[in-house]
Amino acid sequence: MRDARAFRTTIALKFLMTASGLVFIGYVLAHMYGNLKAFSGEAAFNEYAHHIRELGEPLLPHEGFLWLMRVLLVVALVVHVWSGFALWRKAAKARPVKYAVKKHTGAIPAARIMRLAGVWVLGFTIWHLLNFTIVKVNPSNGETGGDNPYALLVDSFDLWWMTLIYLVSMAFLGAHLHHGTWSSLQTLGWTSTAPARARAKAFALGFAIVVAGGFSLVPLGVLVGIID
Repeated sequence: MRDARAFRTTIALKFLMTASGLVFIGYVLAHMYGNLKAFSGEAAFNEYAHHIRELGEPLLPHEGFLWLMRVLLVVALVVHVWSGFALWRKAAKARPVKYAVKKHTGAIPAARIMRLAGVWVLGFTIWHLLNFTIVKVNPSNGETGGDNPYALLVDSFDLWWMTLIYLVSMAFLGAHLHHGTWSSLQTLGWTSTAPARARAKAFALGFAIVVAGGFSLVPLGVLVGIID
């Protein structure tokens, strides 16, 4: 009975991880699409940034949709971190003594840096919000752009070290998405056969590359002068 209850608890925690992860996947895809508007020029990017603040009006107040999304993301973050920590604790209790010799478990490489990637991405997200949203920090010249988020974006990524931090963060995001997507497909039961596992691994890797690469295009575009 106890083993059955523990199994159900583990499955429930994995589904919570998957559900909260899907919320973030939807968000990063929408955010990536918005970021790529920068390649359409200053007017197009600023129009997009202004439009998302008016979504839902007059049913919602100004920026009401954004605040709903922020609340949803915070809830998803709490659920994701809590369920991840709970799964880690359960695994640690199930095997209190480490193996004398580490064995290859067949996990994808991204799984081995999952926690490090998660902590890095969380720290980067906080900085990213400070940089572009909450207080608007411009490490280049102090100008926050006012109603011109395009100018703040260009000023920020004109600094090589800001671009480097962003690219490293996208590499960690890609690793986190790679393993997270693979784990979600496992939880949903879509890896029960060898061909299914191969397809799931290919999809997880391709998805991680598309998202991390898509986000990286904008800072690289600024750094080489395509976006100016």
